[in-house]
Amino acid sequence: MSATFESIRRSFEAEERANRKPRTATDLPHTYEDINPEWLTSILCAQHPAAHVVACRLGPTDNGTSSRRRIELDYDEAGQRAGLPRSVFCKGSLSLANRYILGLNGGIEAEVTFYQRVRPRLAIEAPRPLHAHWNPETYNSIIVMEDMTGEVEFLRCNDPLDRARAEGQMRLLATLHGAWYGRTDDRELAPFRTWENFFTVTAEEAGFRASCARGFSAAREVVPERLFAREAEIWPATLRSVERHGELPRGLIHSDVHLGNWYVTRAGAMGVNDWQCTCRGNWSRDFAYAVSTSLLPENRRAWEKDLLRLYLDALHAAGGEKVVFEEAFLLYRQQLFTALAWWTGTLGQPPEAPAMQPPATSLTFIGRITRAIDDLDAVDSL
Repeated sequence: MSATFESIRRSFEAEERANRKPRTATDLPHTYEDINPEWLTSILCAQHPAAHVVACRLGPTDNGTSSRRRIELDYDEAGQRAGLPRSVFCKGSLSLANRYILGLNGGIEAEVTFYQRVRPRLAIEAPRPLHAHWNPETYNSIIVMEDMTGEVEFLRCNDPLDRARAEGQMRLLATLHGAWYGRTDDRELAPFRTWENFFTVTAEEAGFRASCARGFSAAREVVPERLFAREAEIWPATLRSVERHGELPRGLIHSDVHLGNWYVTRAGAMGVNDWQCTCRGNWSRDFAYAVSTSLLPENRRAWEKDLLRLYLDALHAAGGEKVVFEEAFLLYRQQLFTALAWWTGTLGQPPEAPAMQPPATSLTFIGRITRAIDDLDAVDSL
């Protein structure tokens, strides 16, 4: 791990010293401030050779696991006539902290590959890329997407999700999972890690194991008392959940389907963004994660079985196998633990680490997931 960190650091510092401004589509900016009209022209005007970006303005800084910025654009007359986008949304690994965690667990390659190869083949609502590129030696990357600001409603952790929207989530996930269900030899999936590998690298090499322990203790106020009394059993159950997952049929999974990564179009369709955790894995990871974080506990209790039946029918229709309900419900219970780990690990980051999410968001999701684990006696399911 230390050797990988050192290699990433050296590459980052070499980029910094070189101070090369991006000019062509194969160049990667070192900072957002390096982005300039010439580079934007190369990636946005390729189909309109007479058009040029003449000015660009950066939106507010938005940093977390990845670095994000909105960019407003001005074009010459040819660009205006071509109807090119007046703004774009960018996401990349432009900071050293981004490259450490996303380089280790394969998140950089996964998201770029998703937008380059997979997104065009999926009939789901998800952001549309205009450009995606990464450097496997430096782990620098950038994805330029259509700017959906004002066009969709981005959901937040405390937004109430009604039954119709929850069903929309299930249909989208079933379409995604069914597309490559059981096709483990598909070349399209080769760049994606298995879920078990992704989890293990994140837990052991990126430090989430210790962060999960700190985060669970820090979240005591939102954890059901009965479950908190079993604190020592949570991490062993998490590891058994990962082991169990490795025995299951695989497809392509999003793997980070908490409510904050969903949006709603003007037509009412559910969409999902943030594909940096995309893996080869079993549908039950996404189902358990989406249901346990998206729904208020009382709605989850009332709807979870119906949502699972709807999901299983949609999965089968999309190309997946016909899973027996009782088996599927057991998998749902068993796969709740790694959903919890994603948020106790986020809450429990060491003080010197950059903030990945507001603590209030982590506590909201930890509270919902632990209520599901407690309600469903999930510790004893493994």
